[in-house]
Amino acid sequence: MPPTSVHFNGSVNLPDAEAVMREITSRIPAGVRRLSDGETGERAYWILFQVQKFQRMREFEMLGAEQPFEAASDAPAYPRLRLAEGASAEDVEWPNLSYAEEYGRSFEIFDRLQSDGTIPAGTRFQMQYPTPLASVAAAFVPEDLPAVIGSYEAALFADLDGALARLPHDRCAVQWDVAIEFGLLEDAFGLGQPTPLDEIVPGLVRCVDRVPADVPVGLHLCYGDYGHQHFKEPASLRMQVDLLNALAGAAQRTVSWASFTVPQGRGDADYLAPLRDLTTGAETELYFSLVPYHPEDQPAGTTAEQVTHVDAALAQSSAGGRPWGICTECGMGRAAPDEVPMLLDLHREILGASPADLTDRRGTAASA
Repeated sequence: MPPTSVHFNGSVNLPDAEAVMREITSRIPAGVRRLSDGETGERAYWILFQVQKFQRMREFEMLGAEQPFEAASDAPAYPRLRLAEGASAEDVEWPNLSYAEEYGRSFEIFDRLQSDGTIPAGTRFQMQYPTPLASVAAAFVPEDLPAVIGSYEAALFADLDGALARLPHDRCAVQWDVAIEFGLLEDAFGLGQPTPLDEIVPGLVRCVDRVPADVPVGLHLCYGDYGHQHFKEPASLRMQVDLLNALAGAAQRTVSWASFTVPQGRGDADYLAPLRDLTTGAETELYFSLVPYHPEDQPAGTTAEQVTHVDAALAQSSAGGRPWGICTECGMGRAAPDEVPMLLDLHREILGASPADLTDRRGTAASA
């Protein structure tokens, strides 16, 4: 079956939240279940927003800066921080992490646009949070990480609680961005050995279970997007499927959706075959990144092959075939502003395309 819905993983390189919401709804009139504010402004480079706060805290001192992702030459240098002399994890007073305030302001825009009919009724406002591990693992030396992560997790969860206290639960949703975890699982950060899955899952379970049952919660299963490069190219969906199965089995509540990384050009059955082992049921929406950042570089017919193989693999899973949707591999924060309209149009064109259209087109849209 062709994809029936679209998902946005987060950042969109447009001037502000209102521009993001208006551009998405004008170009994709159907199939959008949740709407991001685009993580514009100081949130545009994901966890750098948090790390810059850490640099200003008296409890930490800076040892230098380094690029955390070897495979991505355009990644910014991140500071390497440690507890300052005489400071302990118990002394840390985290500042206002600011997500709740940002989402409160964005929801006011969302509410106004939904009230005047610009945003369709029933569409939810989507908040994106990094997992607690993401922010601290990118910034702190390994020996201080165990001491710091617990108190930062508490602060981040408190920020989430604050956001959910001010927003109507029947109109919002929460996404956890799961990226650093895949770097550890795949040994992409040069630590010498992969981190076992059973050491990663408990932290993600705490994230999912923190969201009240009346608020949908989803996962962005991410392999990075610095310069549209992954920190490691996944060999298949195996690691993503295994993590989702383990997490959904351990969580006390339903995982409402998951978006999977499918590298541009991977239209082969082997990459998508692990979906046969997916154990989540129809209550979990599934999205696959079949919207390429550079469609002109993708061989003709790739999208049609991907659709065929997704359907075939899901049909063999325990829950059987089901409707599913599309997304980009990450957000659109690293796309040029003038590329964003084209990427949004690609979402719409895939939803409306027949199998023949997908086969005949180069990538997902006709060649320029």
